[in-house]
Amino acid sequence: MEETPGVTLASEGIEGKAWNVVGHTYTPKLHSDNAFLWHAVIPAETFVPPHIHPTQDEWILVLEGELEIEFNHDKGAPSVQKAGPGDTIRMPRGVAHGIFNRSGATATCTFGVAPARKLFDLFIALDGVTDPAELVRLSALHEVDFLPPPDAA
Repeated sequence: MEETPGVTLASEGIEGKAWNVVGHTYTPKLHSDNAFLWHAVIPAETFVPPHIHPTQDEWILVLEGELEIEFNHDKGAPSVQKAGPGDTIRMPRGVAHGIFNRSGATATCTFGVAPARKLFDLFIALDGVTDPAELVRLSALHEVDFLPPPDAA
């Protein structure tokens, strides 16, 4: 898919699309074979469970609020890093990461992945899905691998 010239307005998504994914509102802003960008509204006390993108680099530019990123869940105790307005979070392909809003306030940010691969289609499939097992199943079909939950103590 080739990118087309133009402007995606702040209040709109590509083709009027917006999705509810894990309680977050994702609004696509750019989509080509090379990259996919979306605006996200991340309510307080919500999260994206730890997962790996084996075929994509991902990043987040925080616009408002604060996020915590937990890296390397697959290697034991995760490394937790905080990011606030203006900070960029880098999540290289193959590195496990979870995204958490533990701040008590809504956060907004812009996400991106390169190359786009199957993520746009994944968000279409996940819109409104609330069953964790179905989220994991659909994600695996679209090149996103969620990690198993930690063993109960």
